[in-house]
Amino acid sequence: MKHVLCAIDLTHPEDARALLTEARRIAEPQGAQFSVVTVLPDYGTSFVGSFFKEGTLKEAALAAQVALHEMVDEVLPDMGAVQCIVEIGVVYEHILRAAEKCGADFIIVGAHKPDLSDRITGPNASRVARHAKVSVLVARF
Repeated sequence: MKHVLCAIDLTHPEDARALLTEARRIAEPQGAQFSVVTVLPDYGTSFVGSFFKEGTLKEAALAAQVALHEMVDEVLPDMGAVQCIVEIGVVYEHILRAAEKCGADFIIVGAHKPDLSDRITGPNASRVARHAKVSVLVARF
């Protein structure tokens, strides 16, 4: 294992912190590089997007970048260089894209207890595990 990508959801900060801690536990003994990704849903081209002022999504991405760096600094203060990635779009697709871009050979994602919509459409964690070209650890919260 040379490069670990940890995918977190900033809307669930406690779970994100726990997932970062678990990812560190896995990556550190391996001497692996470490990247963290969060994905914001894209509403820009939908009907809902028409109700937001121009630039709102860009502002959200900048705020997410700041929040991601703050969380990484808080949870992993002595981890060294951690690449922080913010993507916008379909969650599982952008996690997979981020893994390819950063050269990750291991992905760790969190999963919540599935609700009815997850059973119909499939949760992001299972889609990442199903479509990834590398090993994936799904940590249940």
